[in-house]
Amino acid sequence: MTAVVQTFPVDQDCSRRAQQPSFVDKDDLRTTFALAMSAMYKAEVPLYGDLVRIVQEVNQARSSKDLPVEERLDLERHGAIRLGTPHELRTVRRVFAQIGLHPVDYYDLSVAGLPMHATAFRPIDPKALSKNPFRIFTTLLRPELLRPEPRQLALQLLGRRNIFSDELVLLLGVGEEQGGFFPDQAERFIAEAMKTFKWHSVAAATHEDYEILAAEHPILADITCFNSAHINHLTPRTLDIEMAEARMKQEGLAVKSRIEGPPARQYAILLRQTSFLALREHISFPVRVSTGLVPGSHKARFGEIEQRGAALTAKGRRLYDEILSEALQRMGSVDEGKDHEEAYKEVFAKYPDDWKALLEQGLVFFECRCTRSARGWTWSGPGSAVPLSRLLEAGVVETVPITYEDFLPFSAAGIFRSNLHSTSGDDDAAFEPFEDRESLESALGSPISDSASLYARLQAESLAKCANALGIDEIILDILS
Repeated sequence: MTAVVQTFPVDQDCSRRAQQPSFVDKDDLRTTFALAMSAMYKAEVPLYGDLVRIVQEVNQARSSKDLPVEERLDLERHGAIRLGTPHELRTVRRVFAQIGLHPVDYYDLSVAGLPMHATAFRPIDPKALSKNPFRIFTTLLRPELLRPEPRQLALQLLGRRNIFSDELVLLLGVGEEQGGFFPDQAERFIAEAMKTFKWHSVAAATHEDYEILAAEHPILADITCFNSAHINHLTPRTLDIEMAEARMKQEGLAVKSRIEGPPARQYAILLRQTSFLALREHISFPVRVSTGLVPGSHKARFGEIEQRGAALTAKGRRLYDEILSEALQRMGSVDEGKDHEEAYKEVFAKYPDDWKALLEQGLVFFECRCTRSARGWTWSGPGSAVPLSRLLEAGVVETVPITYEDFLPFSAAGIFRSNLHSTSGDDDAAFEPFEDRESLESALGSPISDSASLYARLQAESLAKCANALGIDEIILDILS
């Protein structure tokens, strides 16, 4: 007996839409991207794998004592790349937009003697940050800061190279037109993007040209003499940078002389960083008059770790910068070593290290959260705008620091100098430094967000959310001086 199948007319367009896979979520794509970059870097720099293991072990030990493990901690990485031209930066911005990363803050590295400026690509939405806070610190060469001869050579080399595959550029156009990637496209996009950040063991410049550029500044040779924007480090986040640093030394890693950023505190602020020193890697240089290669070496890639603390308000950052300036002056008047670090810590003791003081003096951004005591609580005072101090006293809300998601230019410069051994002077630029945010935004083809505004928005949103949950119109910030 033959079964009779009854058919009905179907809207073919609706049928196709139902069968069509949806776009890959950008947060998920960012995680895939970060994991692919981590796997590639681990294969290229095996010591990075050791570093990740050390940090994970320290985080487990530290969290088991007195710190909770953040859900995002094991995923947390930041990478760093160095670009040579506005075209490279604009294309990289398009790549990062597809994984939910946006340019935040302008960093003028010329004040630290580096011919570059930078921005950091990162998620800006709180939910996106909680899913995966992967960041890329991205520098752009400023050729106008170089002397004529190396500038001309650098621009000549950069003009010859193309760090993006044709397939990647094609996929970028498709993703931008569609508004995202379907799964098969996303897989190809990740594979092609990794080619942009892959290490090349054969230089794109002769050894003679490399030496000319390295003499001007080692970082200039790294930017211009290779056919990729190779990752120069990937950085896992630790809960205890001193403990991690000690473990790195125990395992024989060559660790830089000091931790960059503020000294150890009870209430961590901003960012602290250290690294194992850049590796001397074997590379080959083409010969100008033949098709042969000659052996050589290059130092650029290192292994960094970081510990993140509270984001500072404009007032808090001004105080930090004032104290940092004083601390650096004090350090310059004493010998390197123990006295050097003691002078640094002594000056930084001026910065409040008590949560109540940090909050009341308006030095930190914070998130307001309702507690269990908020259930059934009602406001019996006058009006519908309630002072935050009253809510804290009643125990119906609590304040917690908003994590600093960004970077410190002097810390970045300190890491770079430690790993590149600049011959142009440790602290004095060979050029007149100046800030040029407009130029970087022009190269990006987009504005750069201000991190302080993002933190202020997060704080305001948390206050509004608490007010709504408590059934009041507004929470007044009466405790901030």
